[in-house]
Amino acid sequence: MATIAPDAHREWTRSPRAHEALQQHFDSHPEERPDHPHKWDTSRSDIYAENRWEPIFAEMRASGPLHYIPESPFGPYWSVVQHKAIQHVEALPELFSSSWEHGGITILERPDEDELGPDGERFELPMFIAMDRPKHTGQRRTVAPAFTPKEMKRLESEIRERTGECLDELPRGKTFNWVDQVSIPLTTGMLAILFDFPWEDRDLLTFWSDWSGDTELMLARGLDEKRRDIQYEMAEYFQKLWVQKSQGEPGADLLSMMIHSPAMNQMSPHEFMGNLVLLIVGGNDTTRNTMSGIVHALDKFPDQRKIFEEDPGVIPNGVQECIRYQTPLKHMRRTASEDTELFGHSIAKGDKVVLWYNSANRDEQVFDHAEKLDLRRENARRHLAFGYGIHRCVGARLAELQLRVLMEEMHERRMRVHVAGEVERVRANFVEGFRVLETEVTSF
Repeated sequence: MATIAPDAHREWTRSPRAHEALQQHFDSHPEERPDHPHKWDTSRSDIYAENRWEPIFAEMRASGPLHYIPESPFGPYWSVVQHKAIQHVEALPELFSSSWEHGGITILERPDEDELGPDGERFELPMFIAMDRPKHTGQRRTVAPAFTPKEMKRLESEIRERTGECLDELPRGKTFNWVDQVSIPLTTGMLAILFDFPWEDRDLLTFWSDWSGDTELMLARGLDEKRRDIQYEMAEYFQKLWVQKSQGEPGADLLSMMIHSPAMNQMSPHEFMGNLVLLIVGGNDTTRNTMSGIVHALDKFPDQRKIFEEDPGVIPNGVQECIRYQTPLKHMRRTASEDTELFGHSIAKGDKVVLWYNSANRDEQVFDHAEKLDLRRENARRHLAFGYGIHRCVGARLAELQLRVLMEEMHERRMRVHVAGEVERVRANFVEGFRVLETEVTSF
């Protein structure tokens, strides 16, 4: 592991977590709470925190594949809610752009497009998932070798060892937060290994992920600025690692791959920061929340838990089904690059088109009884939780590996996890997951 001298930015972790800060802000400034006048405006975070989003999307899917939302805190947008329709849009990346120059990949609309960052430049975060071809292609190819089947085979024994150690340390006969004691440590540790990040500072990765992945912070001006400052501190830390690594031999970690890539070794500071946010949030929040989603779903559907306990052969397919059921990222946004027609509607150049993956993964036309977990579901792999087309998640294999190993190690230990207390879901329109999942472990 790399080492780096301690400095002041570790103090950031003493701040409230992002969701706590946002809640405190709106409690103190209720007049600033976002208003959502349209009944189908699914950008509202309360429907996810209260787990009442599914009937809304079901009503929308029954009405058609595409719907216009004329007013929201994030501006007007089109909602694409059916599985086939989302694949159609994703298959036309030139017509429906992902580029940060046209708005990027989230529903977010920056309140002040002309605001400058502390470096005197307009604050934008280019990242390869928010780029169009050909630049997207070169940068994606840079990091792709970290996620090949060969690399997954190399990493599996280490992932299994760390997962086993984590599970063996869990208390028996005592309620604990699965998120804090399993999901966060396992995913943060994996991210530290991928970056060859200083192990003693790995909690910073979780902190940066929380603040970077919560897009609704943009609606609270003071927190928007704090989020920006935290991201600059993150970039400063990684820049020191970059300098340190550039003086040594090439390594197999993500930072070394960037350093020795013609497509990425001349990135601007904002582009460097953007790609860090992408890899940290993509490699942390998504797998973390599915690790929590697995135990929550198995507890909710005891018939499926019985299948899991009696037949470990269902685990590989079960991983795909758990990813479908959880759908850790709710949406991606595209922007129309020219006037066009989509499913009978006229789309204007510059219109925001939001792809709701959580809705696609509940599409009744594709998945029978989609609202239920079915570890033996024959078409579970048709889920769109990793996206579709050229922007499909580059780290999908690693996420699948981590989740498979977790389920296998739980089964090896005959571990049954019960939801035994508080369940607090993420209050956000981008990341789907759990803040608190109080559980108790018994045996089967």
